[in-house]
Parts: sequence; structure tokens; C-alpha cells
Amino acid sequence: MVGILLAAGFSRRFGSTDKLLQPLPDGRPIALAAAEHLIKAIPNSIAVLRAENTALAALLINAGLKVIFCKENEREMADSLTAAIRYSSSFEAAQDGFVIALADMPYIQPDTIRAVANKITQGTSIVIPTFQNKRGHPVGFSAKFRHELESLQGDEGARSVIKRYADKVELLPTDDAGILADIDTPADLTLGD
Repeated sequence: MVGILLAAGFSRRFGSTDKLLQPLPDGRPIALAAAEHLIKAIPNSIAVLRAENTALAALLINAGLKVIFCKENEREMADSLTAAIRYSSSFEAAQDGFVIALADMPYIQPDTIRAVANKITQGTSIVIPTFQNKRGHPVGFSAKFRHELESLQGDEGARSVIKRYADKVELLPTDDAGILADIDTPADLTLGD
């Protein structure tokens, strides 16, 4: 299993500061908390960043993630995901599949991430965790979706694969409200764990 942390967005709603480097109430930067939870659950994890985000890259490398950068012309959501899927093709762990997490969702518990990964290794095609019947993140995909994930374009990300294979989706009920808690604005920083 390969964990993928998408951290190449522009965070325009947050303002002029780098959202992913902003501290949570516990002092950790947003993306570092998300990365630590991901790598605790899935030791083979990759983060995808914009090339200019060297400070974040250093933090995530120190946390144990492999870091890759989107090229200057790869600025859509799908570009960062396809880059990570292609990069992971050299990992034996990718034979099981992928768990795709977002760097602005730092409150997802490692046990939830692990449960999504376990469902994929047990043969489920696509796993989406839920909290109070609402779908959240991270989403797990079996390796049989590698080609579809590598072929994504535009700003839709993996949603198009989920729609196309809706009959293959298994919802995983959790008691983890963190699967719904993304940080889009400075006010969201105070909603923490």
C-alpha cells in the first residue's frame, strides 16, 4: 500500500500565507500533522508539492515521506495525483493500491487511514470512510485503478473514477470526525482536535 499526500494546491481561500505551514493549536504545521498521521498508518508514503515549497518539503522529508514536485505546467488537482501514481509504480507496495490523503486535513486519525488501507488489501476496490453518513477522506483505491488514476486530467481529481465505478465503492463507517475536517480559512484552525 502506498499513501499519497496531496500538498500542491494554492490555498487561495486561506489568504497570502502558506496555509500548509500554519500551526495548529498543538503547534505543528497543518501539513506536517496530516503527513505524520499518514506515515504512521502507511510507512510507504509520498507527498506531492509545488517546486517552490522547499520549507514544506524539508518538513515532510524529515517526517519520513518521499517528496516529489509538480512541474511548473502541472497545476491542476489531477496533475499532482497522476505524478504520485506514476512515481509509485517503482514501489512494490503499490501492488496493493493507494490511499489518497489531503494535506489540509490534519485531524484524520491514523487508525482510520489504516482501516481504509486494510480494506483495500483485503480486496475492496474503492473505500471511502464516512462519519455520520457523510463521505470523507482519505480514499483508498486498489491497484487495478492505476491506469485510470494516471490518466486523470483537470481539477476533478479522483472523483471521476469514483463516479465511473460507483458500484465498486464500499463505504467504511468511522467515528472519526477528522475525515470531514479540512482547513480552508484561518478560522478553521481553531476547530482542531
